[in-house]
This record gives sequence, structure tokens and C-alpha cells, in this order.
Amino acid sequence: MTCSIGKEVIEKTIQFHGHSCPGLAIGIRVSELAMEKLDIQNIKTPVCVAETDMCGVDAIQFLTGCSFGKGNLIHKDYGKSAFTFYNRDTQKGFRAVFKDNFARDEENRDNRIKQILQADLKVLFSTENVDTPPVRPARILKSIQCDSCSEMVMESRIRMFDGKNLCIPCFQTVEQKI
Repeated sequence: MTCSIGKEVIEKTIQFHGHSCPGLAIGIRVSELAMEKLDIQNIKTPVCVAETDMCGVDAIQFLTGCSFGKGNLIHKDYGKSAFTFYNRDTQKGFRAVFKDNFARDEENRDNRIKQILQADLKVLFSTENVDTPPVRPARILKSIQCDSCSEMVMESRIRMFDGKNLCIPCFQTVEQKI
């Protein structure tokens, strides 16, 4: 089996990311899996929780439309090549973990990329269904001015110290002086 995402779209994904690499290939394939299992292009409210910050997350952003700015791409720094895709409308989703069962060929990255792009999705990922939201929907909160730097800060990120509203960096500065 070969990747069902067209060569032109893959090239645009590489351009978006800046280079071709095995990590990006993993992101392309897990996005393909989401397209297959959830028809993600036609979902109004898809969510992806990435348990890594590797190159593949750029492919997920480009191919699925999930992004940090829209609040439907969440990063959990677990260091795992694992991704949960979820449809809030149907309350169904899945978690995919990259099996990494290819021999690492540091001498020939192109060979590894080719292996990932040509492998069957079932060989690449173990999956399990998810029927509870992996994260709660984003909430819009008011902004509060930091009493130290005067910058506006989301209410949930304000820290109180000695009767003052402080952003996290200002709070850390004051807290370290004690």
C-alpha cells in the first residue's frame, strides 16, 4: 500500500514544514489515518492531541486544519509518537501510536521516509477507539493587566502575590527573590 495523499499535497506539506524527514512522513501518514477513520476534512470541530512536538505535527496542522491558534491542536509533552484525533460532534475518535518497526537507517533517511510513506497504515500505527473528549473545549476568558509589566494576561494565568495580579514571568521573578 502507498500513501493515499497525492504527491502534490505531500510536496506542499514539505514546503510548509521546510524539509522532508521521517518525522514529517509520520505526520503525513497519521493525518491520512485521521482522514480515513474520521473523514476529518468534513468535520466542523476536529481535535488532535499530539503527545510530541516532532516534525509530524506540522503535517497534522497542514493536512487536517488542526492548529494551536484555533485551539483544536493540543500539545502534551509526553515524548511519544502518539496522536489522538477526536470529532466533538459525534463524540468519537481514536488514539494512534507509531510502532516504529523499521530499522533506522541513519545513512539513508530517504529510504526510511519511503518505507513510512509506502507501508500499510496498520503496520505503522496501533490504534484504539476513544469515546470521551481528550480535552475540554477552549474557553474564552477575560484579560487582566499584570500589575508589574502592564501586559494583558488571560485570567486563568494570573498569579496573585502580595495583593497584586502578576503574569507568570513576573510572578516567577518575584517568587525567586524570596
